[in-house]
Amino acid sequence: MRWDRLFEDLEGQLASEWEAERAALDAESERLRISRVELRGRLRMLCAAEARAVLTIAGVGRLPVRMLALGADWTAASDLPPEGARAARSMRIVPLAAIRGIDLDHGLLLDALAAQDDDAGSLRERMTLGFVLRDLARRRLAVRLHTVDGEDLHGTIDRAGADHLDLAQHDQGVPRLARAVSAFRIVPFGAIAAVQTLGDQLP
Repeated sequence: MRWDRLFEDLEGQLASEWEAERAALDAESERLRISRVELRGRLRMLCAAEARAVLTIAGVGRLPVRMLALGADWTAASDLPPEGARAARSMRIVPLAAIRGIDLDHGLLLDALAAQDDDAGSLRERMTLGFVLRDLARRRLAVRLHTVDGEDLHGTIDRAGADHLDLAQHDQGVPRLARAVSAFRIVPFGAIAAVQTLGDQLP
């Protein structure tokens, strides 16, 4: 009986050591996997879930939003209305370089860690900021443009080049007519914190 107990103890010790080694390997494997997760992958999951988040944007501050879409170098989000207010239809295009932080609930934070690399991505994910801004110029949509330095500009994008846009500045709610334009400005893409479309113009 004593030998049986000895062998049982040895088997228990060996099983415990194997389990501890397996847990250590699993933990190391998970740390290695997480070390390869990129922000784009986490944003892809948040956009697919239309997650609620608070974006901290350079020059703008903290904005409660619902994540909508991910492009090559930008993300799109809709503003969350105050409690009890009607849902806003405006959308913000935010360059990834202008994002300073993303506040999420803990469950979403952990879910976003399950991001998988997808080198190909969707067609939308290959659209650059310039491509989107050229489309806004083509549609002649009035926009509100925030810069990373905190400026708040209203106007219409006349054209968008490879790394900058031309903004015809005019009052919000006023059509882009020659007599309504108060100034013209070239804005480098690197200076853009967010471009907001106005809800009543959206299709």
